Amino acid sequence: MRLIKTAALCAAITPALAATPALACASCGCTFTSDWLAQGLVTQPGQALTIRYDYVPQAVLQTDTHRVDTAAIELPPEREIERRTDNHYLTVSYDRQFANDWGISVAVPVLWRPHRTIGEDTTEETRSNTHGIGDIRLSARWQGLSTPKGVTGLQFGLILPTGGFHQTFTSGPGAGEVVDRGLQPGSGTTQAVLGAYHYRRVGSEVALVAQAQVQFALNSREDFRPGTVIEGSTAVQWLGLGKGTIVPQIQINGRVSVRDRGDNSDRENSGGEQIYVAPGFTAKLNSALSAFANVQVPLYMRVNGYQLTPRVVLSTGLHARF
Repeated sequence: MRLIKTAALCAAITPALAATPALACASCGCTFTSDWLAQGLVTQPGQALTIRYDYVPQAVLQTDTHRVDTAAIELPPEREIERRTDNHYLTVSYDRQFANDWGISVAVPVLWRPHRTIGEDTTEETRSNTHGIGDIRLSARWQGLSTPKGVTGLQFGLILPTGGFHQTFTSGPGAGEVVDRGLQPGSGTTQAVLGAYHYRRVGSEVALVAQAQVQFALNSREDFRPGTVIEGSTAVQWLGLGKGTIVPQIQINGRVSVRDRGDNSDRENSGGEQIYVAPGFTAKLNSALSAFANVQVPLYMRVNGYQLTPRVVLSTGLHARF
């Protein structure tokens, strides 16, 4: 059974390489700006540990820019009709900024993803619950382009094929069959990430953050190659609330995903373009520990084929400096 490609370990949502899932997908909402960058930590040499939880409920089936009325589809359907995917991501990341303009990051994601679908020519739901460690991310950055007015850096890294990609459906007509690659914990491929970012204070109480990156596969594996993803993000922060103990922020994120390739990809139902708005905040709990949270909603979303899409993405976590 071939499933419509939906959320995979994204990034978007991992803070070490920019918070974007390792497995790009058109319909997955991702908060893009890295936590260390959003909090202005690029200017502060030291180490940090981040624990982050993201929830991406994909419950709306969409084609192009339109919602699909699944209630009007007669069963058995002529094509697969996905019902719902609940994506849970828990990411632990370590970051170190050296005093010589260099920094490094590593992120280890763990995910669990309940999924329901009705396959072609069937009337009952087939279910899966893929879970496990995803694709580990390693990255480095260089801030040698910075000036007294702002911090400018370049980013590069690798997404390693550490996540499994052979898990199967657990119940329903398709029980025992391998789940679509877009729903697996890992892609099975090595991917590269190249990017740039800029952090600047505007007066004493406002900061601007901008970031852009491209993520692309370096190889194929078992007839699957994830599509290239291009992303950009701009955020505005207000630093004057509670003497800086609470920092509200709003982001605008853009994402373009190219279709996946290979016989084991769902090429027809992959790729698209999205624009999101993401308000949130960071709260300083003490001199070393801070908490953060944000909510992300789509402003524009176009997908290829039929894909499940989220209407909200929730993220929260803790960030410790040491």
